[in-house]
Amino acid sequence: MFKRVSIFAAGIAGATLIASGALAQDEGAAGDASFDEAFPQMVSEPLVQGDLTAPGPLVQDWSVAHAQALIDVIEGIGAEGLDPADYNLDNLKTLAAAGPSDALNAMASRSFVWLVEDLRDGRTPMSARVQWFVVDPDRDRFRTGDLLGEALASGEIAGTLFKLNPTHSDYARLREELANTPASQTAKRKLIRANMDRWRWLQRDLGTIYLLTNVPEFQLRLHAGDRMWTYRTVVGKPGRTATPQLAEMVSGVVFNPTWTVPQSIVKGEGLGARVLNNPAWARQAGYTATRAANGYVSVVQQPGPTNSLGRMKLEMPNPHAIFFHDTPSRHLFANENRALSHGCIRTERALELAMTMAILGKATTRDEAVEIATSGEYTKVHMDREVPAYIAYFTMGVDINGDLKTFNDIYDRDAPVLASFDKPRVANRSGESDDEIIVIEDDLQDS
Repeated sequence: MFKRVSIFAAGIAGATLIASGALAQDEGAAGDASFDEAFPQMVSEPLVQGDLTAPGPLVQDWSVAHAQALIDVIEGIGAEGLDPADYNLDNLKTLAAAGPSDALNAMASRSFVWLVEDLRDGRTPMSARVQWFVVDPDRDRFRTGDLLGEALASGEIAGTLFKLNPTHSDYARLREELANTPASQTAKRKLIRANMDRWRWLQRDLGTIYLLTNVPEFQLRLHAGDRMWTYRTVVGKPGRTATPQLAEMVSGVVFNPTWTVPQSIVKGEGLGARVLNNPAWARQAGYTATRAANGYVSVVQQPGPTNSLGRMKLEMPNPHAIFFHDTPSRHLFANENRALSHGCIRTERALELAMTMAILGKATTRDEAVEIATSGEYTKVHMDREVPAYIAYFTMGVDINGDLKTFNDIYDRDAPVLASFDKPRVANRSGESDDEIIVIEDDLQDS
């Protein structure tokens, strides 16, 4: 059901306008454009995994000219927020001056490998990336030994290394800000460097269609082609319910969802007994309760205006039980500090977002999305085109108005990153976090 795909004349702005009655902001002339015009190049580039052949060796032969090109890169690497002292600069200069040798091959190869690791994966060790569970696929796409061989074969030492830089325009803005910040402003420069590095923790190219939310900014962005929509968010409170950093795939949309109330509320707060003993109140609040033979009580809140999930949730399977959803408590979006939830991300104009995702994901046509959303009935639609969602943590970045801004470090996650820049770099870092996975209990009640 609701699987067919049609070509429709109006863009997504038109679809959401019909669905929601009116958009909060002016969508401009693109609302009258064709779908393809509004969303060029809708299909993301295919994922390119490392093939089954062994990567190139990590020590290869260097000419003096190639070594000098590498020295030039290292001397200028501060522009990328990295430290030339991390890459054997003085020793490399000495060996290059003495001419070709096994020692030069070993030293230059090592310096190149370390640059690849830091430019591709980020310099910050995983131990300093608190609750960062994003797995960066660039290690498979850009294998270190292959890059080394490519650079030496082509002579493009700098070009090979700098193609690893994040493609997102926000990285370029931070790089520009670093260049314009005097050396005397050490604290600001360190913060810029830390947030440049956070971009390297993500995959180099986020894709053509994706969701990106910056937790400290309390904003969600939906990017599609050259268009972007923004939505205010409510995120997890500091502590064990802080929203973790993830890169997951949105695979479906649930319209008019139900909410299975966790046992900490059913039993711990007495909701089960209240629902069973006060059926009139339960009906008004949308709760139904079932008591099993062994006395176990389960409570489900049915779709409706009081449902704690609101009118939609985005299906995003992950071990943390984090997802995006609506809320009936829409007054919370007016708060300046919106770190208020139990970990999941509540979004404003959620029904607009849900319908747009369903259309972009080829789950429904525009008219079908409107029909489902307004039916009041629980409906789950599977997206034929899954959309990546990145839950990131930047304390300096470009805000939704296009201005470079510093955001409050609501989870105190800057300190370990900043401290790591004052320590020697860590080689052969793990690509996966060993932090505790905190499964977020689906407590959607407002405190």
